[in-house]
Formats: sequence, C-alpha cells, structure tokens
Amino acid sequence: MQALVLVGGEGTRLRPLTLTQPKPAVPLVDRPFIRFMVDWLGRHGVSEVIMACGFRAEDLRASLGDEVPGGPAIRYVEEPEPLGTAGPIRLAAEEGLLGERFLVLNGDVLTDLDLSALIASHTERRATGSLALYPVADPSSYGLVRTHPDGAVKEFLEKPDPAEIDTDLISAGAYVLERSVIDLIPAGRAVSIEREVFPRLVGAGLYGLRLEGYWMDIGTPTRYLQASWDILEGRVTTQVGARVNEAGLGIDEHAEVDGAATVDAPALVESGATVAEGAVVGPRAVLMRDVEVGPSARVSGSVLLPGCTIGEGASVSDSILAAGVEVGAGAVIAPGSVIGENARIEPGTVLEAEARVEPGGVYT
Repeated sequence: MQALVLVGGEGTRLRPLTLTQPKPAVPLVDRPFIRFMVDWLGRHGVSEVIMACGFRAEDLRASLGDEVPGGPAIRYVEEPEPLGTAGPIRLAAEEGLLGERFLVLNGDVLTDLDLSALIASHTERRATGSLALYPVADPSSYGLVRTHPDGAVKEFLEKPDPAEIDTDLISAGAYVLERSVIDLIPAGRAVSIEREVFPRLVGAGLYGLRLEGYWMDIGTPTRYLQASWDILEGRVTTQVGARVNEAGLGIDEHAEVDGAATVDAPALVESGATVAEGAVVGPRAVLMRDVEVGPSARVSGSVLLPGCTIGEGASVSDSILAAGVEVGAGAVIAPGSVIGENARIEPGTVLEAEARVEPGGVYT
C-alpha cells in the first residue's frame, strides 16, 4: 500500500519555528514530527510514503532521507506552486508515482487511528473513496460529515451553526482512494479535495468509517505542546513509549542531571543535555540534545529544541524554544512564547506572555 502525505504548507501558525525549517521537520519529543506519521503508516502495512512537498522541500528531504530503517521507503514530489489538497495527488500520478489504490493523509496530524480497519472497510464496500471519520466534542469549528446508516457519505457541512449540528463526526484527514478519483482533479491549478472532489463522489462510492483513538492537529503552539505531553504520557501509541517509564519520565544515559536538581514527570531529557544544581525541570518538559539548564533555573510546560542554553536562575514556562536559543541569567519566558532559532534573551529580561522572537533576534 502507498500513502501520499500532504506536507506542502508553510506552517504559518507555528512561526517563528517554521521560518528556518519546514513544519514536518520540526522536532516533536525525539524525532521530526512527520516521522510519527511514517511510523504509524508502517504499522498499518504501508510500504511506500510519498511526501508531497512545497515549502523548503530540500530541508525536509535532508531531515527524513529516503527510508526509515525497518519501515516504509520515502519518495518525494515537489509542487512548483501551492496546489491545495487535491492538486498534489494529480501531480504525483502524472509523475508515475501512484498505483491503483492509495492513501492520502493530511501531514499536520498526530494520530494512532486504525488505518487497517479503514482499508479493510474500503475493500469490503468496493468503495471509490473512504474517509476516516473522527468524533469530536465540539464540532462547530470543523466541517461535519453526514452519513447514511450504511456509511455512505450523504453530505458535507462546513463550520455549522449550533442548530445544524446533528453528528459529531469530522474528517480526520485520512482517505483511501481509487485511481479513478484522479480523473476528477483538474490539472495545473490548486484544487481542494474537500470542496471540489469529494462532493462529486457523494452517491458514487464515497463512504466514511468512524474510528476511535487519538487524533490531534498539531499546527499551533498550544497543540504542539499538548501533543508532546500526550506522547510522553502514553495517550497516543508511538514508539517513544519504550523510552520512558509509566509516569512519562525518560532521562538518557548520556544526559547529566545533578544530584541536587529535580526532574518531574512527564519529562524527557535527551543525550548531551545537562541540568545543573538546584534546577527544576518539569512537570511537562522536553530537553532535546545538548540543552543546558543552569543552576537554580526552572523549565516547566516547555519544549527546548537542541542546543538551547538556560542561564542561572532563569525561568521558562509553557513555551517553545527553537534550536540554539540562549536565555540569559534571571530572564523570564512567560507562557505561550515561541522563540526563533539562535535568538538571544538578554539577562534579566522579562518576556510578556505569547511573545514571538524572530530567529537570530536579541531581546532585551
């Protein structure tokens, strides 16, 4: 089985992290985010993953390579310009990359839904297209999918008013498609599969299947952080779980944590990271490779990408720091902040909540 993953967006909601690297390559816990999707696909029998790239395609290729050891092969198709959610399917087919049946997935999602069940349902129904449907508590900000009792899709309803909500099912951004669907995608322009293709398949072999499990769009800083804690605490099935204990705590054998420091679960301290005397890390923290947390500093609810340095007595709360960020002694990073790569926060500086600091910037 093949899978085409849509990863062409610029990740504007995660800026400034995505100003210096493509969103799929942004590290999540211990690997590029998109690796979680590749691993998930491999667990469901996918042997080849095609990345439909746009923004910073070469950086993504450098991050992922051409295969995952023991997992799927990885190939790439690059959009010459943004082609929406259906255009990349047509492009991949024109380049001879797609077979008679394949998966299409939104590359922004962290999930462990049962793709094997979706594929089996598609086969049994002899469907033209099958949509993974996911129940949400508040569907008002999503597009609803209405189905007949046999699972055939009846109607799509975008961002409904409360009075119109009669189902909790939304599209999970995972589809099984037959090659014939490609004929419905115009060539040479951006095409929305949700608005221009799927409505034409209603009554013509389009089905939905409700799937239970974990599902989250991680395209915002808040969701990125929540996904990190969910991975550590085992709320989503991933391969990271083997590296942390039942409380969600993992400290690499090549990390250095002073005996007078505290690391509270859930937390992950990666190889080469150091936590000095009197420092407090967690609860809810990820220190990636070679991060340095100074004496009496505090890091909670935050993810620090490789090579960050936190000075003595500094505090970082509920924030994301890109690679190489330096936080000076006594500085305070308030909740909701996102600090760009190699930025410097001067000693004693107090950042306001939800601050954004550009890559390489100096904040005083």
